[in-house]
Amino acid sequence: MKRRIQGLSEVARSSADAVPDGVFLVRVDKAQYRWRRQKPFYLLKLSVLEPREFAGHTISGRLYCTPKALWKLGWFLRDFVYDPELLGREEIDERALFGLRGIVKISQTTVNGTALLNFDGFAPASQWEELSAVAAQKPNSSGVAR
Repeated sequence: MKRRIQGLSEVARSSADAVPDGVFLVRVDKAQYRWRRQKPFYLLKLSVLEPREFAGHTISGRLYCTPKALWKLGWFLRDFVYDPELLGREEIDERALFGLRGIVKISQTTVNGTALLNFDGFAPASQWEELSAVAAQKPNSSGVAR
């Protein structure tokens, strides 16, 4: 039996238009804390600003808040120039994250049939010209130091 489902082709097409692995200049559009007993995390929705061919695309991923993963959250906050006063008080204001800009290196993996996006590195937005030139010369290289 065949069934026609309106909109199914759009879903398939949108996954094919996904942002590839690489280095991107992004803006934080949304940050939301999600509590899970084992692994609390921030769900981030980032809009791609550069490179231009991906401008307007969205990247969504998680930054975990477990003791072992706090280094990565701190790295993100520092490089995206989060308010140092709030950071010094160990406070994260989701509204203060909105609009922050920075560079993110992403990769995608599949684990048990589930596609996962990894934030592999961050850098300040001021380094975009330098890092985008390095990434263009070496397509498999991150350009973002750890």
